[in-house]
Amino acid sequence: MINSFDELIEAVKEKPRKKIVIVSPEGTTVIKLVKQAIEAGLADFVLVGNEETIKSMSADAGFDAHLVTIINIPDQKEAAEEAVRLVLVGSAHAIMKGNLPTATFMRAVLDKQKGLNDNKVVSEITLYEKIINPCGGGFRFLTDCAINVAPTLDEKKQIIENAVSLAHKLGNPLPKVAVISAVEVVNPSMPDTIEAAALSKMADRGQITGCLVDGPFAFDNAISPEAAEYKKVGGGVAGNADILMMPNLLAANPLRKCLVYYTKQRIATALMGAKAPVIITSRTDSAETMLLTIVLAAYIS
Repeated sequence: MINSFDELIEAVKEKPRKKIVIVSPEGTTVIKLVKQAIEAGLADFVLVGNEETIKSMSADAGFDAHLVTIINIPDQKEAAEEAVRLVLVGSAHAIMKGNLPTATFMRAVLDKQKGLNDNKVVSEITLYEKIINPCGGGFRFLTDCAINVAPTLDEKKQIIENAVSLAHKLGNPLPKVAVISAVEVVNPSMPDTIEAAALSKMADRGQITGCLVDGPFAFDNAISPEAAEYKKVGGGVAGNADILMMPNLLAANPLRKCLVYYTKQRIATALMGAKAPVIITSRTDSAETMLLTIVLAAYIS
């Protein structure tokens, strides 16, 4: 089981290098990131975009463009479609958004005829390292922080399944899923608590498998054994959740930013639910976050 980002990096270095295709990488940050990843032995890259610009920016960054494969397609829509095709035919193991609009990138990725659409809900998962406590360390997963604004009950089920799949790939055979709300009791005037209880019962009856699901939880008694004990919240998930299923994007996205800006956590992100790992980083993500996100994609691809 992978318990930390340091372990993840070492595990990737020990495996055969995976190839990541980047769409429209014409940006200083992306080129520097590629240079750093190659020098660290973390991945190989195919860059689909404006070849002249890519070579010029690589030279400015002190990076030998011969270390990557460059496919000259300046048009961003066409570049995205070609990158998806490379993944589908096995010439790349993961796809990454470069310097193009997210909508253009995702339209190619999720195209029902030619894309990586797997007839599932695609959801974002943010990973961070647990603070060591009596229950141990490891990763904690926060979802969905970027894609699904107000997921339905069925979409929440699939978002949980995406996170569970990622946990399994990292070696956690039975992750504990806490369905988060503002309180830890079912309140008829709070629909999120009712859906949390429904998801918990769905897991009990085998409609969600490979994990333990319980809820509703308030955030504190999902991650703190002391808070769970104080509030008399029992069960196998209470106080030591591996996966935090947030009620909506309005709760999840600010919490992700709090992890970065208030608690200074190292994070990585993953998009799950497609036929291959999809890498989308925020313009405000640090270089470390971007690199760890690439490492994660390389490991699970």
